[in-house]
Amino acid sequence: MKERPILFNAAMVRAIQAGRKTVTRRAIKHQPDVPVTDAIARRDYPHGPATADWYWRPKHGHLNGMPRHGWDFQCPYGQVGDRLWVRETYLDLRGTGIEHRPTPDSPLQRYVYGADLVPGSFADETRKDYGLKWKPSIHMPRAACRLLLEITAVRVERLQAITAAQAEAEGVDAAMCQQYLETSPSRHECKAAAVHGFAGLWADTGGDWAGNPWVWVVEFKRVQPEAVAAGAAA
Repeated sequence: MKERPILFNAAMVRAIQAGRKTVTRRAIKHQPDVPVTDAIARRDYPHGPATADWYWRPKHGHLNGMPRHGWDFQCPYGQVGDRLWVRETYLDLRGTGIEHRPTPDSPLQRYVYGADLVPGSFADETRKDYGLKWKPSIHMPRAACRLLLEITAVRVERLQAITAAQAEAEGVDAAMCQQYLETSPSRHECKAAAVHGFAGLWADTGGDWAGNPWVWVVEFKRVQPEAVAAGAAA
């Protein structure tokens, strides 16, 4: 079992905490530059992974090129059974004088997370009064992690192959679908709305929905860090 970091924005952190998000899609960095049909017909792999194998092996999350070329592409987020620790926007309160104890017997609360603070709330205004600025998720250390995920499935597919059920599992909520429902011919097209909601979510993170890239699809379940620690001790 291996652990790897993965970044999520505040909205997706809240979706994971609520149990609405159980899968994530991430664009594969090295996209095949030969159409699948041409690759199968000509076995032509001039610049990258064997495109035919992308087509043949989508279930395994493991892409092998032609042996003589030495290509071997595995999902960079891990395989089934591996774990992902979530990096999110955070603050380290150590030494600031505003650390607190949630209960009298609990340890000092050292870390604060952007996903938990509503802009303009008392806690957010207190942060500003002390001149504290959020730290980007990319800089979050493992010690600050509060969300641990275990990979349950990995596969490869085209982005636009996503189903309504999978869009909902990506954390799409009613608010993300609202604009589509208001402008669609039928306000009852909820399934289509979920996919459109995910398309908007993908675009908001800088992704190219229209480009329909190949993506890693990583399904996961949440694991409580305390349970992991107890299991390790046992």
